[in-house]
Amino acid sequence: MGVTFWVLALLAAFLVGMGKGGLPVVGMLGVPVLSLAISPVAATALLAPVYVLSDMFGLYAYRREYDRRVLAIMVPGVTIGVALGWATAAVTPEWLVTMLVGVIGLAFALRMLFGRKAEGGERRAEVAPGLFWGSVTGFTSFVSHSGGPPFQIYVLPLGLRKMVFAGTNTILFAYLNAIKLVPYWALGEFSVQNLKAAAALMPVAAVAVFVGVRLVRVVPERLFFQVITWALLAVSVKLILDGVRGAI
Repeated sequence: MGVTFWVLALLAAFLVGMGKGGLPVVGMLGVPVLSLAISPVAATALLAPVYVLSDMFGLYAYRREYDRRVLAIMVPGVTIGVALGWATAAVTPEWLVTMLVGVIGLAFALRMLFGRKAEGGERRAEVAPGLFWGSVTGFTSFVSHSGGPPFQIYVLPLGLRKMVFAGTNTILFAYLNAIKLVPYWALGEFSVQNLKAAAALMPVAAVAVFVGVRLVRVVPERLFFQVITWALLAVSVKLILDGVRGAI
């Protein structure tokens, strides 16, 4: 592991930490950045413990800012989704899941940006859609590490305040990452070398969590959700391209 690897790994850990601080799309840049030094599969495996450990700081930062109803609905859904992902890991083409998530996310982002605006104010989270999108979130997160778009498809239209949205995202994905540990370990995703590297990166990720929290607090609410939606569009396009490359 040379200088280039450690520079990119530290940057990736910082991005992951900011994601856990309430900027989920920023956190999704961690694996692509580290993939400039090592393979995407190796980057995903190495950063997995960093995601899990930085979740602990995110949980502390947002311990009072979250939507109980959304979590109560989505937690069972993501649990089902992870179980399905584990059960079908050997037969599910990752490229297909990645492409489908990208197509769905792109369509939703375009509707949010250019469709007719709904009336303002918070809306009640419905159970059936929440269980469905929760399951999709868990499944796609397990199979292709792309659980962000399905979560946003369900939660963005609810009109939550930005801190509540960020906290709900952080807490749900902390739970999701924790329950993925056992199947990931069983599938051989971790190694002693990865765990040592993750431990070295942890202080950077921890600091970045609170940098992310601070940014969420100071960014105007409307701008925050505009950035999230445009970022969802960009991430969805990237997922579609990744899926096409995987199919080819």
